[in-house]
This record gives sequence, C-alpha cells and structure tokens, in this order.
Amino acid sequence: MPAHFDAEETRAPEVREKALFGALHTLLAGVFETTPALRQQLDGISIDAIADRQALQSVPVIRKGDLVALQAKAPPFAGLTSISAGRLKRLLVSPGPIFDPEGHGKDWWGSARALFAAGIRSEDIVHNAFSYHLTPGGYIMESGAHALGCAVIPAGVGNTEQQIEAIAALRPSGYVGTPDFLKILLDRIAEAGIENPIKRALVSGAAFPPSLQQEVAGRGVDAYQAYASAELGVIAYETSARSGLVVNEGLIVEIVRPGTDEAVAEGEVGEVVVTRLSAEYPLLRFGTGDLSRIVPGVSPCGRTNQRLAGWMGRADQRTKVKGMFVDPAQIAAIAKKYPELGRLRLVVTREAEQDHMVLKAEAGEAATELPAILEQALQASTKMKGRVEIVPPDSLPNDGKVIADERPAG
Repeated sequence: MPAHFDAEETRAPEVREKALFGALHTLLAGVFETTPALRQQLDGISIDAIADRQALQSVPVIRKGDLVALQAKAPPFAGLTSISAGRLKRLLVSPGPIFDPEGHGKDWWGSARALFAAGIRSEDIVHNAFSYHLTPGGYIMESGAHALGCAVIPAGVGNTEQQIEAIAALRPSGYVGTPDFLKILLDRIAEAGIENPIKRALVSGAAFPPSLQQEVAGRGVDAYQAYASAELGVIAYETSARSGLVVNEGLIVEIVRPGTDEAVAEGEVGEVVVTRLSAEYPLLRFGTGDLSRIVPGVSPCGRTNQRLAGWMGRADQRTKVKGMFVDPAQIAAIAKKYPELGRLRLVVTREAEQDHMVLKAEAGEAATELPAILEQALQASTKMKGRVEIVPPDSLPNDGKVIADERPAG
C-alpha cells in the first residue's frame, strides 16, 4: 500500500515554494479582471512583486469575520469569486449567515489527501455524517471520497437510529463526521449488539481530545483529524506520524499576528491565514480567525509540507460548536429582540465528550417563562440547542466578550 497520495507530498520544500508562487502569479494574472474584491485587495500592489512570502505580507488580509458585512455590500460572495454565481456547482450557506461557493472539478475541496492519510482507499464504503443541508461539510468530504474511488453513504446529521440501520446493512469501513457523533454511533452500535464495521475515520468540526481519541481507538477505529473551513476546504490533516497536521498541497499558509497582516516567527501562535489557488474562488490571504502555530521540521511520515500544531483557539470570538460556527452577531440578534435584558454571554463548555452551550442573560425579576423563551431564540438564531441561565443585572463582566469558549485546549 503506498504511503503517500502522490509525489507532490514529498517534494523538497524549496521546490514546492517555487511552484506555489509560480502558480499564484499565473492565477492572479488570470482572474484579476473578473474578481472585483481581488482588484481592491491588490490596489497599488504589483502581481509581479508577489514572488515570495515576504512580499506576500504587503497584501492586506481579508478576514472570515468580515464576510457577513462584505457579502451584504456585494452579494452573494463579496466579489471574491471570479465567475458568476450561475456558473458555480453549488451555492451553500454557513451560519452567520455566510454564503459559500463550490466550483467544478475533481476533489474541489481538497479532502482526498486527508482521507488517504487516514487510510481510506478506493472501493471503501464511507459513512458521511457531515450535513448535506445547505452547509458545505457533507460535500467537502464526499468529493474527496469520490476522487479516491469510494462509495459514500450520505447520512448527514441526526436520524441516529436510521443511520445505525444503514451501517448494519451497508457495513461502511470508513467514517467522516464530527468526533462527537462518531462516539454516539459507536455507543449505539454496541448497544444494538451489532459488529462494528467502521475501521478508519476522518473527523473534523469539533474537539478531539486525547480521552475521546483513546476511547475511539479502544473501539477498533483508527481515527485522524482534519482541519477544514467552508471557504478553503481541507487546510491541513493528520497523518500516521501523529505529529501535527500537514498543510494541504495547493495552499499557502501563514501564521500572522491577530488583527494584523504581519507574519509571526516560526513557532509563535497566531492567526491562520490561507491563500487558496482556486481559479473560481481565488482567496488571497484569507484570515480564518483560528489560532495555531507552525511545528518546526519535517513530519516523520515523509510529507515535507508545513505542519500546524492544530486548532489552538479563536483569534476572534466567532466559535465553532458541534461543527457549526456561532457568531457574536447571532447573540446580538437575541439582545435586539429582547431589549429588556442586560448583557448576554454565550458560554461554551465540554462535558461528557460533547460541546454544550449556556446563554447567560442578565435580567431582574425574570418571568418563569423567560428561560424557555430565550432557549427557543437561541436555537432559532444558532440552529443548535442550548441552555439559558438568568443572572442578576450587572453581574457579567463589562469586557465586551459575547462568546466565552471555556473548553479545554487540545
């Protein structure tokens, strides 16, 4: 069995770097006239001058946290696509709401390498438990599985009992989805007395702490992590070395000081900024809002690209919960609907290997029905269930924090 997806993964770093910036120059020259946001981003900057990472820092970062406002001004994709919406393959929606395009082409999201590194091969049957409803997750992983020659069960989210029936009958050897839901499926499989056919997994969208990793491994599943986003597809992925996440080919990844355009020194924690070489969605210095750092050296698995240490928190308050992003604007919408409330703070915790949300709301003599009303508002705004806790007026800190992520790191 081959150890690597292709020869690109084991190129000398200097060869890769030259190829990346050569491809970037060709891409920018080709889409400059048809991508309004790109022209604005490059105002006063010569494409010919962007020949290396140092020169790339002259280009301002466009941040994910700004997409809602940018798309409102220039719908639907803020002028960041090089072709019209009608020529794209899919028009998708992520929480916020943020609208995401999918272009044409094999493995458009770049997930095949990550699936291959997780041990998934041609003719494997893959149980895809990412959402297919509006959001990109299901399509990101399905496209890579198809590129590898796999059959896919488009399970989506929810309907757990029906998913167990499908697993029992169709016997998938692979799983893609959140680690939380993998545990739920494994628990239900055990409860039903069914032999577990799942042997390999690629998980993303939620924390995969060591305790859960050990439990999944104990059930006979060899699981790996992928770091992905709705705009960029798979950014980096875990390999057999279990030593950081290898950056995907076709991307230029930088770590910058949060809130700036300036790259930090290798090993320092900062915001992950990605340039994606896509002719249809040519993102140049796109700030993900995620914190990470570059792991020095080359992976023991033989892949020579950079490695990320993994997700280390958010550079802004936009937070991923159960594989979905929650934006401060969604909490602000609740505050606007109920102006009689004081400060609101969404606290995200991790309990029993599951993400949990608690909305703390300042109120005086609260009506007994207020928590239930706010729970409905929270679910309507975020598309996820959470608990509401009423706290006394002026009891939440006056620090501007709307979302507090209190989950343990790693």
